[in-house]
Amino acid sequence: MLLAESANTLQAEEGGSTWLITPNIGMTIWTLIVFSVSLVVLTKAVFPRIREALDRRQAAIEESIDAAERTRQEADALLVEYRERLAEARAQAEEIVERARQAAAVVENEARTTAATRGEQMLEQTRRDIEAESRRMLDEIMRDVAELTVLATERVTRKTLTDADQRQLVQDALSDLDFSALVGGRAHEN
Repeated sequence: MLLAESANTLQAEEGGSTWLITPNIGMTIWTLIVFSVSLVVLTKAVFPRIREALDRRQAAIEESIDAAERTRQEADALLVEYRERLAEARAQAEEIVERARQAAAVVENEARTTAATRGEQMLEQTRRDIEAESRRMLDEIMRDVAELTVLATERVTRKTLTDADQRQLVQDALSDLDFSALVGGRAHEN
């Protein structure tokens, strides 16, 4: 049969007829057999490998998509957490600033109060010091007046006075003098 086909093929070539268009049953059967064997070999050996490669590729793509989705979800969660922390940080910063303002106001009030109290204490101490110095000076003046009075009396009378006479003379002289202007309106008593 093969010979017959070959002869037909040669005849078709020599005769100028189109052997591709003319159906040849032998060639068709062999073509079907070769196609069937090729299909079986491809189905058993090649297609499973191709399918396996495609499945791996599909799995890798699906894994990449899943990983991208997980990454996006994590990024969204991180963004939400970041915004929450940023809001908390802003609130804490505002709270710290407010506490600092309040503390500064308290310190300022305390400083003013302390300064006012310290000023009043210093003023009162200065008043006491002035009053003490005024009394000391007044006592000194009174002693000087007493001594001068005794000296003046001794010179005028040309005699030495006894202690009792001196005391009486000093008391009389001092009672005549007005020391109220020296001690801020207070009369000094002996």
